Amino acid sequence: MLKLYWAPHTRAFRIVWMLEETGLPYTLEHVDIRSGAQDDPAYRALNPMGKVPTLVDGAAILSESGAICAWLAERAPDARLAPAVGDPLRARYLQTLFFSVACMEPAFLQKMKAIEIPKSAAGWGSFDLVMETVEKAVAEGPYLLGASFSAADVMLGTDLWYGINLLKVIAPTPAVAAYVERVTSRPAFKRAEAAEAARLPA
Repeated sequence: MLKLYWAPHTRAFRIVWMLEETGLPYTLEHVDIRSGAQDDPAYRALNPMGKVPTLVDGAAILSESGAICAWLAERAPDARLAPAVGDPLRARYLQTLFFSVACMEPAFLQKMKAIEIPKSAAGWGSFDLVMETVEKAVAEGPYLLGASFSAADVMLGTDLWYGINLLKVIAPTPAVAAYVERVTSRPAFKRAEAAEAARLPA
Protein backbone atom coordinates (compact mmCIF):
# COMPACT_ATOMS: atom_id res chain seq x y z
CA MET A 1 0.00 0.00 0.00
CA LEU A 2 1.16 3.53 -0.76
CA LYS A 3 2.14 5.71 2.19
CA LEU A 4 1.91 9.49 1.98
CA TYR A 5 3.78 11.58 4.51
CA TRP A 6 1.55 14.58 4.91
CA ALA A 7 0.66 17.63 6.98
CA PRO A 8 -2.69 19.42 6.89
CA HIS A 9 -3.14 22.62 4.89
CA THR A 10 0.07 22.14 2.92
CA ARG A 11 1.11 21.22 -0.61
CA ALA A 12 0.59 17.60 0.42
CA PHE A 13 -3.14 18.06 -0.14
CA ARG A 14 -2.42 17.89 -3.88
CA ILE A 15 -1.31 14.32 -3.47
CA VAL A 16 -4.25 13.31 -1.28
CA TRP A 17 -6.49 14.60 -4.07
CA MET A 18 -4.42 12.83 -6.71
CA LEU A 19 -4.56 9.56 -4.79
CA GLU A 20 -8.33 9.85 -4.56
CA GLU A 21 -8.50 10.39 -8.32
CA THR A 22 -6.43 7.27 -8.95
CA GLY A 23 -8.38 4.99 -6.64
CA LEU A 24 -5.13 3.45 -5.38
CA PRO A 25 -5.11 2.36 -1.71
CA TYR A 26 -3.02 4.55 0.55
CA THR A 27 -2.38 5.58 4.12
CA LEU A 28 -1.57 9.00 5.51
CA GLU A 29 1.32 9.48 7.91
CA HIS A 30 1.13 12.82 9.72
CA VAL A 31 4.36 14.82 9.88
CA ASP A 32 3.89 17.50 12.53
CA ILE A 33 5.76 20.30 10.80
CA ARG A 34 4.62 22.79 13.46
CA SER A 35 6.65 20.93 16.10
CA GLY A 36 9.66 20.29 13.85
CA ALA A 37 9.01 16.62 13.09
CA GLN A 38 10.16 17.20 9.52
CA ASP A 39 13.70 17.52 10.85
CA ASP A 40 13.68 14.12 12.54
CA PRO A 41 16.60 12.11 11.12
CA ALA A 42 14.27 9.25 10.14
CA TYR A 43 12.13 11.57 8.07
CA ARG A 44 15.11 13.43 6.61
CA ALA A 45 16.37 10.04 5.41
CA LEU A 46 13.22 9.87 3.26
CA ASN A 47 13.17 13.53 2.29
CA PRO A 48 16.46 15.39 2.76
CA MET A 49 14.63 18.71 2.33
CA GLY A 50 12.44 17.97 5.33
CA LYS A 51 9.28 18.94 3.45
CA VAL A 52 5.91 17.37 2.74
CA PRO A 53 4.65 15.59 0.74
CA THR A 54 6.74 12.44 0.50
CA LEU A 55 5.32 9.33 -1.12
CA VAL A 56 6.64 5.84 -0.42
CA ASP A 57 5.63 3.24 -2.98
CA GLY A 58 7.56 0.09 -2.21
CA ALA A 59 11.20 0.83 -2.98
CA ALA A 60 10.30 4.12 -4.69
CA ILE A 61 10.44 7.34 -2.67
CA LEU A 62 9.35 10.64 -4.20
CA SER A 63 9.14 14.05 -2.62
CA GLU A 64 8.21 16.65 -5.26
CA SER A 65 4.52 17.24 -5.96
CA GLY A 66 4.79 17.32 -9.74
CA ALA A 67 6.91 14.18 -9.78
CA ILE A 68 4.52 12.40 -7.42
CA CYS A 69 1.51 13.33 -9.56
CA ALA A 70 3.27 12.09 -12.69
CA TRP A 71 4.24 8.85 -10.93
CA LEU A 72 0.71 8.22 -9.69
CA ALA A 73 -0.80 8.90 -13.09
CA GLU A 74 1.43 6.19 -14.51
CA ARG A 75 0.68 3.84 -11.62
CA ALA A 76 -3.05 4.08 -12.33
CA PRO A 77 -3.36 4.13 -16.14
CA ASP A 78 -7.03 3.18 -16.02
CA ALA A 79 -7.79 6.51 -14.31
CA ARG A 80 -6.58 8.29 -17.47
CA LEU A 81 -4.94 11.15 -15.60
CA ALA A 82 -2.16 11.68 -18.15
CA PRO A 83 -1.99 11.74 -21.95
CA ALA A 84 -0.11 8.87 -23.52
CA VAL A 85 3.53 9.27 -24.52
CA GLY A 86 3.51 10.69 -28.04
CA ASP A 87 0.14 12.43 -27.64
CA PRO A 88 0.61 16.16 -28.44
CA LEU A 89 -1.44 17.02 -25.33
CA ARG A 90 1.32 15.49 -23.20
CA ALA A 91 3.43 18.59 -23.88
CA ARG A 92 0.91 20.86 -22.18
CA TYR A 93 0.40 18.32 -19.42
CA LEU A 94 4.11 18.15 -18.58
CA GLN A 95 4.52 21.90 -18.88
CA THR A 96 1.77 22.48 -16.31
CA LEU A 97 3.26 20.01 -13.82
CA PHE A 98 6.46 22.06 -13.85
CA PHE A 99 4.76 25.48 -14.15
CA SER A 100 2.73 24.94 -11.01
CA VAL A 101 5.80 24.63 -8.80
CA ALA A 102 8.34 26.69 -10.75
CA CYS A 103 6.07 29.67 -11.45
CA MET A 104 2.89 29.66 -9.36
CA GLU A 105 4.48 29.15 -5.96
CA PRO A 106 7.25 31.76 -6.27
CA ALA A 107 4.77 34.21 -7.78
CA PHE A 108 2.52 33.76 -4.74
CA LEU A 109 5.47 34.39 -2.42
CA GLN A 110 6.48 37.47 -4.39
CA LYS A 111 2.97 38.88 -4.09
CA MET A 112 2.48 38.06 -0.40
CA LYS A 113 5.85 39.45 0.66
CA ALA A 114 5.81 42.39 -1.79
CA ILE A 115 9.20 41.35 -3.13
CA GLU A 116 10.59 43.64 -5.80
CA ILE A 117 12.51 41.71 -8.45
CA PRO A 118 13.12 42.56 -12.11
CA LYS A 119 10.88 40.57 -14.43
CA SER A 120 13.91 39.46 -16.43
CA ALA A 121 15.60 38.04 -13.31
CA ALA A 122 12.69 35.90 -12.10
CA GLY A 123 12.07 32.51 -13.70
CA TRP A 124 8.34 33.15 -13.28
CA GLY A 125 8.57 36.70 -14.65
CA SER A 126 6.07 38.31 -12.28
CA PHE A 127 2.87 37.56 -10.41
CA ASP A 128 0.82 39.38 -13.03
CA LEU A 129 2.45 37.48 -15.89
CA VAL A 130 1.79 34.16 -14.15
CA MET A 131 -1.87 35.01 -13.65
CA GLU A 132 -2.23 36.17 -17.27
CA THR A 133 -0.83 32.81 -18.34
CA VAL A 134 -3.22 30.95 -16.06
CA GLU A 135 -6.17 32.96 -17.37
CA LYS A 136 -5.39 31.87 -20.92
CA ALA A 137 -4.85 28.27 -19.86
CA VAL A 138 -8.23 27.90 -18.15
CA ALA A 139 -10.31 30.06 -20.48
CA GLU A 140 -10.99 27.35 -23.07
CA GLY A 141 -11.98 24.64 -20.59
CA PRO A 142 -13.43 22.70 -19.21
CA TYR A 143 -10.00 21.42 -18.17
CA LEU A 144 -6.41 22.29 -19.03
CA LEU A 145 -6.29 19.59 -21.70
CA GLY A 146 -9.77 20.32 -22.99
CA ALA A 147 -12.36 17.66 -22.23
CA SER A 148 -9.97 15.44 -20.26
CA PHE A 149 -9.24 16.00 -16.57
CA SER A 150 -5.62 15.19 -15.70
CA ALA A 151 -2.96 15.41 -13.01
CA ALA A 152 -2.18 18.85 -14.41
CA ASP A 153 -5.57 20.02 -13.13
CA VAL A 154 -4.77 18.58 -9.71
CA MET A 155 -1.58 20.63 -9.58
CA LEU A 156 -2.90 23.91 -10.93
CA GLY A 157 -6.33 23.53 -9.38
CA THR A 158 -4.84 23.11 -5.91
CA ASP A 159 -2.63 26.16 -6.36
CA LEU A 160 -5.54 28.31 -7.45
CA TRP A 161 -7.86 27.01 -4.72
CA TYR A 162 -5.24 27.71 -2.06
CA GLY A 163 -4.37 31.08 -3.60
CA ILE A 164 -7.98 32.20 -3.50
CA ASN A 165 -9.27 30.65 -0.28
CA LEU A 166 -6.34 30.23 2.09
CA LEU A 167 -3.55 32.55 1.01
CA LYS A 168 -5.95 35.25 -0.24
CA VAL A 169 -3.40 36.24 -2.87
CA ILE A 170 -5.65 35.84 -5.91
CA ALA A 171 -8.66 37.95 -6.83
CA PRO A 172 -10.13 35.47 -9.31
CA THR A 173 -11.43 36.47 -12.70
CA PRO A 174 -14.69 34.84 -13.83
CA ALA A 175 -12.75 32.28 -15.90
CA VAL A 176 -10.44 31.35 -13.03
CA ALA A 177 -13.32 31.19 -10.53
CA ALA A 178 -15.34 28.95 -12.85
CA TYR A 179 -12.37 26.63 -13.40
CA VAL A 180 -11.69 26.31 -9.67
CA GLU A 181 -15.36 25.60 -8.99
CA ARG A 182 -15.34 22.94 -11.70
CA VAL A 183 -12.29 21.04 -10.47
CA THR A 184 -13.07 21.30 -6.76
CA SER A 185 -16.58 19.98 -7.37
CA ARG A 186 -15.14 16.62 -8.37
CA PRO A 187 -15.97 13.75 -5.99
CA ALA A 188 -12.28 12.94 -5.55
CA PHE A 189 -11.58 16.48 -4.31
CA LYS A 190 -14.40 16.18 -1.78
CA ARG A 191 -13.07 12.81 -0.64
CA ALA A 192 -9.60 14.30 -0.25
CA GLU A 193 -11.00 17.08 1.93
CA ALA A 194 -12.79 14.49 4.05
CA ALA A 195 -9.70 12.29 4.28
CA GLU A 196 -7.59 15.21 5.44
CA ALA A 197 -10.21 16.42 7.94
CA ALA A 198 -10.55 12.92 9.40
CA ARG A 199 -6.84 12.79 10.14
CA LEU A 200 -6.41 16.25 11.59
CA PRO A 201 -4.69 16.14 14.95
CA ALA A 202 -6.97 16.73 17.93
